[in-house]
Amino acid sequence: MKTDTKRSRPGAAILRTALRRNIGAMVAGTVLMGLYQAAETAFPIALGLIVEHTMQDRSLGSLGVSIGSLAVIITTVSLSWRFGMRVLQKANTTEAHRWRVQVAACGLQPVARDVDGLKSGEILTIATEDADQTADIIEVVPLLISSLVAVVVAAVALSLADIRLGLLVIVGTVGILSILAVMSKRIGSSTQVQQAKVARAGAKVADLIIGLRPLHGFGGNHAAFGSYRRVSTDAKRQAITVARVNGAYAGTALALNAALAAAVSLTAGWLAFEGRISIGELVMAVGLAQFIMEPLKMFSEMPKYVMIARASAERMALVLTAPPVTTPGPERPAPGGDLEVDGVRHGTLQGLKFQVAAGEFVAIAPYQPRAAAELASVLAVNVAPPAYEGEVRLGGRPLAGLSVEAVREHLLVNPYDAEIFGGTLRTNIDPSGSSRSVPEAVEASMLTDVVALHRDGLDYAVRDRGANLSGGQRQRLSLARALAADTDVLVLHNPTTAVDAVTEQLIARNIAKLRRGRTTLVITSSPALLDAADRVLVLDDGVITAEDTHRNLLATDAAYCAAVAR
Repeated sequence: MKTDTKRSRPGAAILRTALRRNIGAMVAGTVLMGLYQAAETAFPIALGLIVEHTMQDRSLGSLGVSIGSLAVIITTVSLSWRFGMRVLQKANTTEAHRWRVQVAACGLQPVARDVDGLKSGEILTIATEDADQTADIIEVVPLLISSLVAVVVAAVALSLADIRLGLLVIVGTVGILSILAVMSKRIGSSTQVQQAKVARAGAKVADLIIGLRPLHGFGGNHAAFGSYRRVSTDAKRQAITVARVNGAYAGTALALNAALAAAVSLTAGWLAFEGRISIGELVMAVGLAQFIMEPLKMFSEMPKYVMIARASAERMALVLTAPPVTTPGPERPAPGGDLEVDGVRHGTLQGLKFQVAAGEFVAIAPYQPRAAAELASVLAVNVAPPAYEGEVRLGGRPLAGLSVEAVREHLLVNPYDAEIFGGTLRTNIDPSGSSRSVPEAVEASMLTDVVALHRDGLDYAVRDRGANLSGGQRQRLSLARALAADTDVLVLHNPTTAVDAVTEQLIARNIAKLRRGRTTLVITSSPALLDAADRVLVLDDGVITAEDTHRNLLATDAAYCAAVAR
């Protein structure tokens, strides 16, 4: 097994990547948002000039020019904001989508990366909330620069009236940012802790939903709910802490900005009283003092958003930079090849050895359900080849030497608890829309009655997790999806446990007919499927203990008869 020699990429590197590949949109957004802030700043300056000149001239021409100038400023403010935010939000949304896909790609291949114990619910939170907050950096930087433009324009305009007013704005802004930069560090660390606790609560919910029925079965639901309540309460307390820190930050920023605006207004009033600036300049100074609170507020909030984006990026790095569990090989299996398990030791499997020839239909009758689940996990490459002893060969080539994509292309393992997705019957059976055997798969899985039951047929809407379908309907829908994939090697794990005996007989015959000439392995205790197979392998205590046809085993093996007879 090869290990990754690169150090984990920190959140700062992820933020730099996001900034680098959106540089064009950010430049355009910065120009437009800078134009917006400059035009906003120009409004009180224009008012001061109107008071200074128009009222002195008292001419309709000067008044008309002033009104026209204000109209141009207002139009510039409106259009630059509209198009600037459109550019930035489009880039933000696109970048968030890129990170979501990248995190999901890592999370959907559990053997590809060692994600340090993160559960699927935590990875889901990272792929959604953290991806969105990381992408916010695309808006934060242009807004930060544009706010700086507003502060600089205001400082320059006030300096032209009196240098002390300009210096007051510059010194005040630096002081405000210095204070808030210290506070923003605490926000970043608190937010990172909160995100981790919320993610753990989400993972706990996902686990509860998946295991709700078994929990009810042995009365463990109350203990499980109590466990979730403790995790959720912990997340709530941290959220309150973050809200308190954010509130203190926002309150401090508002108070400091208001104090600076008040200081500029009072200083301008004093200078006007002393006769050092004109009435028009006083109007301009007071107007800028009021206006500057908005860009200062935005300017002062940016460090907080930078720290939040940094914290989210650090969490994404847990997934994106996790070292690979194993380095996949470059080989591809031979098409239509056989499946061979040679001396596999994993969990309860004790040197398991068997072979399914190309085109053969074999059934495995497991006496222990755990061994069946572990075998399915090994074949599905949910367990990395280095994690078990022995070797699994597909088309004559070891799984360790094949890429995960090549294995998925030639070998499909359909678990007994396969997910049903929100969408339609058709999109669940053929997610890619490329299968040419959907009608045959529907018929073979006996899903025809479900299709005929609804006016929309295959376009009938299915809720998330198949909530509007019965257990048997969900299982047949999952089986139809596996059959429609039409892979070289198909492994089915308990595909008919939720259907009645008559339907099970029909499904068994249909699978044998549809998969004739294709390699098929069924892990089941169903007499109908065992009888339809070319031969049956008995899996007991982690090894194959018997091999024959179903009917011969019934006649000669009392333990087998007791295990599978219904």
